[in-house]
Amino acid sequence: MTTEATTTFTTYEDLLAVIQPATGGRDILDPATGETVGQAPQHTLDDLEAAITAARAAQPGWGALSHEERSGFLNRAADAVEANAEALAVLLSREQGKPLNGPNARFEVGACAAWLRATASFELEPEVLVDDESGRAELHYRPLGVVGAIGPWNWPMMIGVWQLAPALRMGNTVVMKPSSMTPLSVLGLIHVLNLVLPEGVLHAVSGDRVVGNRLVEHPDVAKIMFTGSTEAGKAIIRNSSDTVKRLTMELGGNDAGIVLPDADPVAIAQDLFWGAFINTGQTCAALKRLYVHEDIYEEVVVALEEVAAQMPMGVGLDEANVLGPLQNKAQYDIVAHLVQAAKDAGARIVTGGNPDPDRPGYFFPTTLIADIDNDNPLVAEEQFGPALPIVKYSTVDEAVEMANALDVGLGASVWSSDKETARYVAARIEAGTVWINKHGAVDPRVPFGGAKASGYGLEFGVEGLKHLGQPQVISY
Repeated sequence: MTTEATTTFTTYEDLLAVIQPATGGRDILDPATGETVGQAPQHTLDDLEAAITAARAAQPGWGALSHEERSGFLNRAADAVEANAEALAVLLSREQGKPLNGPNARFEVGACAAWLRATASFELEPEVLVDDESGRAELHYRPLGVVGAIGPWNWPMMIGVWQLAPALRMGNTVVMKPSSMTPLSVLGLIHVLNLVLPEGVLHAVSGDRVVGNRLVEHPDVAKIMFTGSTEAGKAIIRNSSDTVKRLTMELGGNDAGIVLPDADPVAIAQDLFWGAFINTGQTCAALKRLYVHEDIYEEVVVALEEVAAQMPMGVGLDEANVLGPLQNKAQYDIVAHLVQAAKDAGARIVTGGNPDPDRPGYFFPTTLIADIDNDNPLVAEEQFGPALPIVKYSTVDEAVEMANALDVGLGASVWSSDKETARYVAARIEAGTVWINKHGAVDPRVPFGGAKASGYGLEFGVEGLKHLGQPQVISY
């Protein structure tokens, strides 16, 4: 096997062979079956130090390239991902649990290539601020240096690319720490990208929390990009403060959707379903609490139940499945606890709610829960799994007040046959993104970031590039 752009891995086992340690390592288990997928290296603080040193040494040369030259590398990296797409997708399915089909593993790998190409295409020219008889002032963006990227386990490859692509495009070098739950997916992706990227510009360190904390604290790391829980984000903010690092924090959400009384329940049911249950509900900006007007409440509940019945859940390598297991036991327990809280309060289980204790893997059935109070834990806390509470409301003011009541605000959505009315309601919701008649539809051209405790900083598009650069004004 050669390290050229044309290198392809025929199977995921071939890819595993080059990323696993020769000896030792930590077993990674398939959450659908409990079988061993492979062994993840257990990198140490010394390994992290070596990666940061190498990234720092490579940065001046990488940063000296033009935007066009760096974009060329990103496009070739996208070619490499596409050439190895099936091996990457199977590895992802086995480690994370998501099925190959539907908006899942193959979709995620395709999104990696698409995001690389989109990021390569953005133009970022100096902005002329003043140009008159008093003089001229220009706003430029320079590389920051070494960027540390800490990723999650739910979309490990795609969110990894969301972090590394703009960082590299802006002339930074990158040290990535994947989640300890899904390290193999990210290590495999980084190996494929490094088939075409210059040596030293991109590194992955698969370590524990001690390694992650050191990455955050390290004086030679200029910026941290993090996607994960609000509590973990708060710890990163504290631990990075002594070095005054730049931060992009995409933190937890509990996205609300508001269905207005003029919506067509059948027409919106499928999009509502995937807004909530994409990646089996394990998505930061998934629809996690649905508010439906009393006039169409039962119609929406019935329409969602009919869609849910058509969506098979099972082992990801079975081509028929579109929903998979929860990725880990801790998340399974959270979902089970919150669903039980809804049952204990007398909420109506429309479908699901009773996992099979004899089934292997962390499968929790697709669950719709109606007639639930807004203060029930399933509504007030982020479930991050396949259980959607559906809350009835009487007035739009009431729905907006409930949607805004929590301290998070990553995304939200409004569903209506009247887009102008929907836009008016959307403007009243406290969230970084509000979609109309869709939910969670991120676009590499459109900036994305949270409000309130869902984080700060923007990703995607030209604005996302700017957050990976040091603003510099030249005035003369």
